[in-house]
Amino acid sequence: MRSTLIRRSVLSASAVSLALLATACGTDKADTKADAKPSAPASSAAAAKGKTDAELASVLLTQAEAPKDTVVKAPTAAQVAALAATTDKAECKPIVQASSMAPQGTSTGVARTNVGGTSGKPADPNASEADKLKAGLEMLTGVTGTAVTLTSYDGKGAEEAFAAFKTAGTACAGGYAMTQDGETVKVNKVTPGDAVTAGDEAVSFIADFSDAETSMAGQLIVVRKGNTLATFSVQNLSGKPELPKAVIDAQAKKLG
Repeated sequence: MRSTLIRRSVLSASAVSLALLATACGTDKADTKADAKPSAPASSAAAAKGKTDAELASVLLTQAEAPKDTVVKAPTAAQVAALAATTDKAECKPIVQASSMAPQGTSTGVARTNVGGTSGKPADPNASEADKLKAGLEMLTGVTGTAVTLTSYDGKGAEEAFAAFKTAGTACAGGYAMTQDGETVKVNKVTPGDAVTAGDEAVSFIADFSDAETSMAGQLIVVRKGNTLATFSVQNLSGKPELPKAVIDAQAKKLG
């Protein structure tokens, strides 16, 4: 029971992706070191104008551009509102925002979507109902759900928001508590995630929220391209989620 609550409460944005995929499985298609590239000159960064909601929506990953065997669908306003979360440690706020599809810092616009991927093989059409159910569950067990949030900023806002997230990953290494939808869950620790090379700079962290019953974790990745941040909150049902490199690369490509 506790494990179910944790999946609903911690990194719930990714859980939305998993729920989406569960309904779509019957369809055919459904070092914290950033490997940074040189930043833009200060003069151009200071003059940069952030994108609006509509402008960000136009560069958000779509179904046609997503990796094979994934389902792309934007969360509803109600789902986004339900993701709002707080933490007992102010220094961990950027981490909590990243996992909740919330803008970090003062953004000029935001756009969101969810990308769900499948694993395993579908059952033979002529298989028994029991075998079909078993195959469906096996596919969901390895599912990776990725919540994608784009935010944009005036001036150096994106650089500052990226730096705040990176700092939070180190400051919150010892863990923190996160309250969402009336449930408070303990994140045991935050550790460096998989290496990411995308955009002008990128960083990832693993948030571990295992309990005595189940080993669970979510991966949070932030990629900065110019004055836009792409945040990826990743989770699956089998422990630590693998880095959704194809999703990250496809979204980063749209950012230019």
